[in-house]
Order: sequence, then structure tokens, then C-alpha cells
Amino acid sequence: MKNNVTFTIVKPLALKMNYLGPILTKITENNFKIIALKMHYFSKEQACSFYGIHQGKPFFDGLIDFITSGPVVVAVLEKENAVEDYRTLIGSTNPAVAADGTIRKLYGIDIQQNAVHGSDSNENALIEAKFFFSDLEFFNY
Repeated sequence: MKNNVTFTIVKPLALKMNYLGPILTKITENNFKIIALKMHYFSKEQACSFYGIHQGKPFFDGLIDFITSGPVVVAVLEKENAVEDYRTLIGSTNPAVAADGTIRKLYGIDIQQNAVHGSDSNENALIEAKFFFSDLEFFNY
């Protein structure tokens, strides 16, 4: 399972703009299986813990304010080479330079409001998934 899962967050602005359906469709059309999914509201404490690796960086406070500004949808996705394939599908963190057709190009506004988060490694995918989901919440089919 380790190399076959990744984690994503559909961020508050994407939900506010009603992009959840198109984003999930794009994910499944690219052969990812959604094996865990739920809506969540980050508390400031949860956000600081989840994004703790970025604490002290100039964008940290803005990131925390943004991710706590509304609901998010968190999901665990399964596919061979999940992390790498999902990062290709979502595109560059900056939607202005993301490749055409990527999720961030289609639905992102700027570097901070880039529609989705995607894990950057197999190890982080598992850590991030377990932040939100217990083992009982994974649906394997």
C-alpha cells in the first residue's frame, strides 16, 4: 500500500467556488480510487500541527488563515505511483505557471489559494492520511 496511496486536501476556496465535483471527477478520470473521504474544518491548532513543517516561513500565517477560513475535503487516493502521478495531475503550486489541464491551473487562484494540497512523498502521504483517518475509515475494494 505504501507506494500506492497519496493524500489530498481540496481547499476552502475551491469548495466555495463549487469546484469539488469537477476536482473529484478529474481525480477519478485519471484512474485514482478514492479510498477515504470526508469534509473537515481545521482548527487553528490542527492547521498549525498539520503544516508544522512550514512554521517560521513567511507564508505560514497566511496559509493557516486560509486553510481555516472554511471547510475542506480530505481524501486518500490509491493508484500505482500515486504520489508522483497525483503531483503531475495537480501541477505546480503556482497556478500561473502550472501546466494546462492540471487541477491547480484549472481551479487555483494563486500560490496560496491553489485549490488542492497533494503529498510530496510516500512517507508524508501516510502521515497525512493518518492525521485525518483511522485504519477503519479506509475503504479497500
